[in-house]
This record gives sequence, C-alpha cells and structure tokens, in this order.
Amino acid sequence: MRADIRPGATFPDYSLPDHTGTVRTLGELQGDDPMILTLARGHYCPKEHQQHLELAALQPKLAVAYTRLVTIATDEHHTLQEFRASVGAHWPFLSDPGRTVQQDLDIQEYTDPENDPMIPHTLVLEPGLVVRSVYNGYWFWGRPSIADLWHDLRAVLAATRQDFDLSAPGLRERWDAGDLAPFHGWDKR
Repeated sequence: MRADIRPGATFPDYSLPDHTGTVRTLGELQGDDPMILTLARGHYCPKEHQQHLELAALQPKLAVAYTRLVTIATDEHHTLQEFRASVGAHWPFLSDPGRTVQQDLDIQEYTDPENDPMIPHTLVLEPGLVVRSVYNGYWFWGRPSIADLWHDLRAVLAATRQDFDLSAPGLRERWDAGDLAPFHGWDKR
C-alpha cells in the first residue's frame, strides 16, 4: 500500500462502475457517514467469500448506525454481480477490471499472476474519506474481525459526531434553544 495511505490521510475518491453499471465515486457513496471499504481479490477467493458473508450479517447493524459499506474488486461486471449475490450483499460493489485502484495504491498481489488481484485490504474511513484504520488481508487473520470494526467505528463516531454523548456539556441547551446543528439527522430538517 502506498505510504501516504495511513490514518489521518484522505483516501482517493475513485470513480468506478457499480454492480448495476452506474459510475459512482466513493465520496458520493459515503456521504457524511463513516464507511468500511474492502479492496477485494474477487469472486474466486474463498477468503473473500467468508469476509463478505460476515459483513453481510453485520449489514443490518451498519444500516441503523449510519455506516456505509463498499467493496471494490477487479472482477468484470457479471462476475461482480455473482460475487455480490453469492454472499447476500446489499451494498455497492464497484468493478475495477482495469486495475486502476490496484496500480494507483501499489497493491498488486504478485504471488498470484494468473488472477492478478489486489492485495486485499479493509479500510475504515471517517467522513470525508479520511483513513481511520487500514487492515492488510493477504492472510485471513490480517482482516478485521467484526469486533475490530465495531471498535474502529465507535471511535470514528465519538470523534466525528457532536451528539455522540448526549450528556456532553451544552448539548441539551442547544437542543432546547432549537439549535439542531450538532444533532446528526436533525440538522437537516
């Protein structure tokens, strides 16, 4: 992974087609929420299936926690759709058969020249595509557990949501005064 992709840095806002063929940017998919981003080997890898099955089981919790999830794989469009369906995913899968991300981030898995995949990584991103955590998943145990992701996301929310702790000084007074700016979701009403 490029040396500049580390905690505190801004992750590149790649623009790639999703599983429906619609070109999407990571920033657009993230919005103002935290995001888990997986850079996957692809459909052929059983380690990817296992990780994505676990993420699919976590997905209902991510939805109520205002947390986005995106996968980027080097698979072609139809193979990407099969991958997504086979793990029961309901989040965007982005297709990068040209290996733009792999080359830009310098994550070519040189030990598999037949498939030419990315070295799998999982990143936890704060709003604004700010890197919170980077996990190298070449070995399965290098990938984050659900507990790891939970701890990372708790830290992200505590750092980025003013209303994470409703007992914080001044929050109740702002609410009572009708100042909804620090209250996620309420500030858009």
